[in-house]
Amino acid sequence: MASMANRANPLLNNLPHFLTWRALGFRTICSGRMGFSSQSERQPDPQTPVAGTKVLETFREEFEVGDRLITLETGKIARFANGAVVLGMEETKVLSTVAAAKGDAVRDFLPLTVDYQEKQFAQGVIPNTFMRREGAPKERELLCGRIIDRPIRPLFPAGFFHEVQVTASVLSSDGKQDPDVLAANATSAALMLSDIPWGGPIGMIRIGRIAGKFIVNPTMDELSLSDLNLVYACTKDKTLMIDVQAREISEKDLEAGLRLAHPEAVKYIEPQIKLAAKRGKHKKEYKLSMMPDRTLEKVSQLAEAPIEAVFTDPSYGKFERGEALENITQDVRKVLEEECDEESLKLLPKAVDTVRKKVVRKRIIAEGVRLDGRHLDEVRPLYCEAGNLPMLHGSSLFSRGDTQVLCTVTLGAPGDAQRLDSLVGPPTKRFMLHYSFPPFCINEVGKRGGLNRREVGHGTLAEKALLAVLPPEDDFPYTVRINSEVMASDGSTSMATVCGGSMALMDAGIPLREHVAGVSVGLVSEVDQSTGSIKDYRILTDILGLEDHLGDMDFKIAGTQNGVTAIQLDIKPAGIPLDIVCESLEPARKGRIQILDHMEREISTPRTQDDRNSPRLVTLKYSNDALRRLLGPLGALKRKIEDETGARISVSDGTLTIVAKNQSIMEKVLEKVDFILGREIEIGGIYKGRVTSIKEYGAFVEFNGGQQGLLHISELSHAPVSRVSDVVAVGEQLSLMCIGQDVCGNIKLSLKATSARSGSKTNNAVEESSSSTQEEPSIWAAAGDLSSNGQEKQSSSSEELPANKCEVGGINSSASSTPILIRSAAECDEVEKAAGLVQNSDTTKSKTSNLKTSKSFSQKGGDKEAEVGGFVTEKSLKIGTKVTAKVYQIRTGGLVLDLGGGLRGMYRFETNGRTDFEVNDELRVECVSFSVKGIPVMSPVDDEE
Repeated sequence: MASMANRANPLLNNLPHFLTWRALGFRTICSGRMGFSSQSERQPDPQTPVAGTKVLETFREEFEVGDRLITLETGKIARFANGAVVLGMEETKVLSTVAAAKGDAVRDFLPLTVDYQEKQFAQGVIPNTFMRREGAPKERELLCGRIIDRPIRPLFPAGFFHEVQVTASVLSSDGKQDPDVLAANATSAALMLSDIPWGGPIGMIRIGRIAGKFIVNPTMDELSLSDLNLVYACTKDKTLMIDVQAREISEKDLEAGLRLAHPEAVKYIEPQIKLAAKRGKHKKEYKLSMMPDRTLEKVSQLAEAPIEAVFTDPSYGKFERGEALENITQDVRKVLEEECDEESLKLLPKAVDTVRKKVVRKRIIAEGVRLDGRHLDEVRPLYCEAGNLPMLHGSSLFSRGDTQVLCTVTLGAPGDAQRLDSLVGPPTKRFMLHYSFPPFCINEVGKRGGLNRREVGHGTLAEKALLAVLPPEDDFPYTVRINSEVMASDGSTSMATVCGGSMALMDAGIPLREHVAGVSVGLVSEVDQSTGSIKDYRILTDILGLEDHLGDMDFKIAGTQNGVTAIQLDIKPAGIPLDIVCESLEPARKGRIQILDHMEREISTPRTQDDRNSPRLVTLKYSNDALRRLLGPLGALKRKIEDETGARISVSDGTLTIVAKNQSIMEKVLEKVDFILGREIEIGGIYKGRVTSIKEYGAFVEFNGGQQGLLHISELSHAPVSRVSDVVAVGEQLSLMCIGQDVCGNIKLSLKATSARSGSKTNNAVEESSSSTQEEPSIWAAAGDLSSNGQEKQSSSSEELPANKCEVGGINSSASSTPILIRSAAECDEVEKAAGLVQNSDTTKSKTSNLKTSKSFSQKGGDKEAEVGGFVTEKSLKIGTKVTAKVYQIRTGGLVLDLGGGLRGMYRFETNGRTDFEVNDELRVECVSFSVKGIPVMSPVDDEE
């Protein structure tokens, strides 16, 4: 049988073992059934090797910081990396790996690369991109990479120029903790495990503050309530990096937060040392590119005196000073070429820079005099100009010394907010600051590429500083973008961006609470070579670019008169004592106050822009049904309006926001929106509508978002008109005035009233003079926020209200905002037929107006039949029923009657008829017919009957 099967299926002889029935755990097929073989029946093939079990040796450390349990683990993942650590806090886990290039270094700097990755699998989400995979690094990933890079870079030994790459990846995220701090601590542990020479470990901590109480390792929910977001990194006894975002926190409170953060960050250090003792590699002997003492001494003898002469002359500018130093370098090069000193020639630029650094630092420490002759706490001359580009929403030009920044503000609708795709934090961002550093600002030639880590970091720092003074989103729902273009750079362009951005926001009319300014503080220190401690130091206010390059610290501090809003500390040595950092806060505050004074003199309050060429924003309130009509199918109608006008329309829940370049475009958009959606009708308002049908007595006009109005033949022209079609035609667009409402509920329109007021301006919905479109001279006049002037109550449709809330025909002739009861043309035709029955009835002896009754569902008298001296009910009222009614209310065109039983009615005064009624007068009336909607049509009863 088997031989027959083999002959029929020769491929069965060549099947691999893992595809055979027995290898899969099945018995042979018998009687059409297939079953699993028992464990005893599964016999391993003696010729097939059996895979063993691999044991991954894992090393783990657990410790607590604040009230969070933190774990460090190595040995299970990324075993080939030079160093790899997984750090976990609750369900958030971050993997950090380090690797160093093989071979000798070929550069004269440390090529350290830090890549931080947040992939969407960490939160169980597929990326919402076309390729369904992550693309280029996002801004947040670049910023988190900088957070890791800044504290670890100063700890590499001098002369270590081998390429090092750090890769931090978020493995899982519960959304409670920001992974950036975890990634930095994991990177420190990975460097400790590797064979790369490094002076760590470090610890990094995040501190928040809610209601005056500091919180260690706050969650994302706690950070949203906190007025402080402090990230602090340090070694066991020195500060390495500080990054702060705050809401005008005082220097005293900030110092308290820093002193609390240091011991909490140190708690990360001991577990890393223990883990490195268990699993760490021996440090490899890398070749260090150190400068020979002979070369440094020779260059110093040739260049020190000329360099000192350049730096003692305060008349030199940035480029003049650079040119003089380049000439000195060339003179030294000629001497070394004559001596054929090839080794010194290779290291000449670095040697000259070392001598230059020595000369500048020595002069500042010994004499307290800076490169440009300023005192240590002196701020450079300032220039402030707001509104230098009047066609823009907001603009400013700020100069401090040779540093110059041009800032512009662009306002947008809420829908223009940036969408964020990160593991933690808000989904959108309505305030953006984009910083640009073009090559021409330092007189260089360069290529403009994509996202630059430095530009992203500087822009984010300025954005944090200004975010604290913006109005709340509920009060100011607009999207704001600031562009900072560096025109010239000689130190701290990011702090110049803060100053220029604050003035530009004021120029745009945005109601900032306070002006924000920033200044950079530097440090020059003298170190004891034997102990490594600082013997002497000087704190410099408003440092130059060269002082930043040759100094030890770049401490950027931004804030208002009341406190600090943002801080960024970067250092070059392997740590600075926290006491010096705290001491630097006071000089920064004094320098900031000086800059704020100059800014206040230029522009102190948000500017009111009433020019018709200035951009306009308007926010209107509509029902969601009305907004759906505006959008149209798949948003086609909204896009058509945007294409025709150039404006931008944003729709959210019940809110319509329109952004236009100027007032004329805004009026065009409002005209189109009003025609589609309409708004509450006011007597005396001018409207544009289209004639839909023509009758003998007038024309029906569709206007104000699909509402119907009656243009009576008597309102067509001041001259007599015999035929309506002689004046208007179906489909013709007219500008009409609302003059009232008739008893049938029709809106009464007039064409001749508009011709009598020739020359008046219209805005397609309400007159320009109406308070709903006037711009008040407020701090936000440029935005034209009409929602504050009464237009939030607009509605796309009107509803028929019960009589006990709004009597029929209740239009206020004084242009009140009471909604008008709308009747269609079909309903009016039915009313006309009913009116014809009244005229032909024998019971009517004079031409009177119809009595229109509103139904009330709060009847108190019950359903009783009509009787003498009694009252009628809704069910008992029939044609021919006579009832004695009382005058309930006297209106301009008629009476509101109380029919009894909670019913209300109204009839219109006839021409030359009686009008001298008083409240509670009795009037005998008779029901003669009912309208289409069941409303009884009444007629007065002759007293002779």
